Amino acid sequence: MLGIASTSQAAAADDACAPEAYAMALRYQQQSAEVDALQRQSYALATARLQQKIAAHPEADNLAIMTDLDETVIDNSALLVRDMQACHDFTGWDTWKVWEREGHPRLIPGARKFLNYADSQGVTIFYVSDRYEENKASTLATLRSLHLPQVSDAQVRLLGPSKGERRAAIERDHDLVLQLGDSLADFSSDFHHADLKDQHRLVAEDDARFGDDWIMFPNASYGSWSDADLEAWAAPLKTR
Repeated sequence: MLGIASTSQAAAADDACAPEAYAMALRYQQQSAEVDALQRQSYALATARLQQKIAAHPEADNLAIMTDLDETVIDNSALLVRDMQACHDFTGWDTWKVWEREGHPRLIPGARKFLNYADSQGVTIFYVSDRYEENKASTLATLRSLHLPQVSDAQVRLLGPSKGERRAAIERDHDLVLQLGDSLADFSSDFHHADLKDQHRLVAEDDARFGDDWIMFPNASYGSWSDADLEAWAAPLKTR
């Protein structure tokens, strides 16, 4: 594990193992009580919003929710940490298929309680993820081992058609009242392949949907922002 080091020691570590640069983000995502709190807060908000949606549709029998899996319902950080500690850059995703088949992700706090509530209210749950279709049997087995409701071949929809296409297919037969995800592309095709400037513009335009029918979860481990340039204060460094 990385410790506090001098600038020269940090530079040497970076040269020796570039993936160690992910350590701070992975500590925050996996170990911080703040992320634990944010995840619980997101599911509390999702529950409150779903209660409102159900109350607003008292006669409906086709209400549905759509949720991403990775870093929304299940936590894959153990894979990312293992890869980093082996000095392997997990953002190449060449270890992901093995993890889907053999790994044991843990549940995000609050996930099962929320999904069981949706199930108890007769709301159809669609698990829409870009996990690999070729590993679908393994993903189904993982979700069942975590005792999640409504885990079926029809309701777990994996990589193949775009998420936009999968969303549209759900909306043909259901009233989709809530979506959950850790990436903006989980909510709308408008975000797919949009650069960061456009993503920020679209977030501002869709401001009213976040916290209403779009529930965002924190993920500091990976995302389209990973290679973004940082902005620094231009003033010279002073310690007094």
